[in-house]
Amino acid sequence: MIILGVDPGIATVGYGVLEYDKYKFRFIDCGIISTPAGMAVEDRLVAVHEGVLSLTGHYKPNCMSIEELFFHTNQKTIINVAQARGVILLAARKAGIPIYEYTPLQVKTVVTGYGRAEKRQVMEMVRLTLKLDRVPRPDDAADALALAICHGYNSSSKLNGINRPIAARRTGGK
Repeated sequence: MIILGVDPGIATVGYGVLEYDKYKFRFIDCGIISTPAGMAVEDRLVAVHEGVLSLTGHYKPNCMSIEELFFHTNQKTIINVAQARGVILLAARKAGIPIYEYTPLQVKTVVTGYGRAEKRQVMEMVRLTLKLDRVPRPDDAADALALAICHGYNSSSKLNGINRPIAARRTGGK
């Protein structure tokens, strides 16, 4: 299974692509989609959408794992991130890719075994899990890989029904 992990943002969208088979991961790629600060928000959203469509076309993932939004103190930031997340979800839906969302607590728990792990601990476990020489950079790319790892392990779990694709949860299906 090819998993596309996505850490949503408006300035920087992290992505990580992994192959997962029988509790083993193979690193494929990671990086960021970035948009300049001076660009109009609607143009940034187009760039994010096109960037994600390009990734889905190139890597042909079987699913997308994306971070569920949680409220920050800066309302302007959360609105822009929510808009970017919307175009990311749209790109995945247009590509026919099932979407799974995870909270930061779920990702930390699965990747490190501790839901309140610090960012550096998560990054180090990403490095160790994927057998990389160093922690992936930038942080957004490492976060996206953590999301992909989380989904890989969750998809193999006997408790897999806990996290169904977004559309299935809304319609009550599987």
